[in-house]
Amino acid sequence: MADRQQTDPAPQWWSRPEGTADSRRDGVPAPRPQTRDGGGEHGAEGDGAAGQAAPTQEAPAPEASAQEPSAQEPSAPEASAHQVRYDPWGAQPLQAVDRGRDRRGFRLWQVAALAAATALLAGGIGGWVGVLAERQSSTRLELPQAAVADKGRAPDSVAGIAATALPGVVTLHVRGAKSSGTGTGFVLDPQGHILTNNHVVADAKEIAVTFSTGESVTAELVGRDSGYDLAVVKVSGVRGLRPLSLGNSENVKVGDPVVAIGAPFDLSNTVTAGIISATGRPVTAGGDKGDGSDISYVDALQTDAPINPGNSGGPLLDARAHVVGINSAIRGADKDDPDRQGGSIGLGFAIPINQGKRVAEELIATGRATHPVIGVTLDMDYTGDGARVGDKGEDGKPSVTAGGPGARAGIRPGDVITKVDGQRVRGGDELIIKIRAHRPGDPLTLTVLRDGRERTLDVVLGSANGS
Repeated sequence: MADRQQTDPAPQWWSRPEGTADSRRDGVPAPRPQTRDGGGEHGAEGDGAAGQAAPTQEAPAPEASAQEPSAQEPSAPEASAHQVRYDPWGAQPLQAVDRGRDRRGFRLWQVAALAAATALLAGGIGGWVGVLAERQSSTRLELPQAAVADKGRAPDSVAGIAATALPGVVTLHVRGAKSSGTGTGFVLDPQGHILTNNHVVADAKEIAVTFSTGESVTAELVGRDSGYDLAVVKVSGVRGLRPLSLGNSENVKVGDPVVAIGAPFDLSNTVTAGIISATGRPVTAGGDKGDGSDISYVDALQTDAPINPGNSGGPLLDARAHVVGINSAIRGADKDDPDRQGGSIGLGFAIPINQGKRVAEELIATGRATHPVIGVTLDMDYTGDGARVGDKGEDGKPSVTAGGPGARAGIRPGDVITKVDGQRVRGGDELIIKIRAHRPGDPLTLTVLRDGRERTLDVVLGSANGS
């Protein structure tokens, strides 16, 4: 059996040799007495596991001769009342030996897991110590960098001008019946009037205005004039509008620094800088309709500040962030030039703000602008120097309007006007531009060439409704 005594192997009761009962070895318990009914040994189902047998009533031992033992079981000495017989076939041994906990030692997987955990812990501690040592080491790599400085800029710097003007500049997204486009404008007053170019909103069905903050609202057209290439739109329900301050274009000198703000190619809030390259530059634009009704005549400010499609209608600002012009046109390379550049080549033109202010006021008040006129019809095919008065007007009418400003000043058909207020005029377009740079009612001095002789004529400008 699995259980055995600590000293000697379990006694082999079933093969014990014949002899006296006292011949058993020391330490082996006496055999259990046989029960009265001749059944199995008592205690097989008792408390043998606790090492104590329940008390039993002794039965008289059968008589037998020592010389003739029973053939069925070996002779055994008489057991006492407090003595039990060891049954090797019982449920449990009479005695059990406590050998302590079985020590099996560490298994291989336990050793491997402990080693891996130790390695991970050591690696983490080593890495942390290494980083700490690198940060505190004098050999740490750190590139030189300027400290954080005051973010403010001088008001007359480009950054200062932009910071002042940007809140009042808007981007216009226009959708027409056949096309859509992008332009620029700027806020004129707290009521929401915005000045831009006529060619930006000419055929608009829907106008959306986007402010520098990114908020967009719809706008309605107040009035426009193709001759001046100016228009006014209005937004409603917008609080916190920041109108731009208007300057005086008469104060502008060649070489003055200027800043242009717009949305070239729909890149809103784009700021560029340059100088005034020229003043009083005669520029005509438009003419796509073919009948001349959409041609604009501008006595422009020329600038080298980069201006591209999308800048149209945006402000041209001086060093005090005052608007001195409305960016309107650019000059690109000739179409026949194989290296023609599509964008800005440094030739930008702006409508002087003095002219823009007058037209804007009229558009806000009446929806239309007036044009100053002298009441004559010019020969636009004349190729000589100056602007020649035609022999006949449209539809066979006189070229000099009877009772008009020109007739009152003494202008005759065939006269060639060479100067306006002492400034030379080289063609009919330039004469129109010089006249439209003034207001109706302004007096002008014209130098006229007639029959080879120059003469001076004084004229007071009349007024005509614009388109």
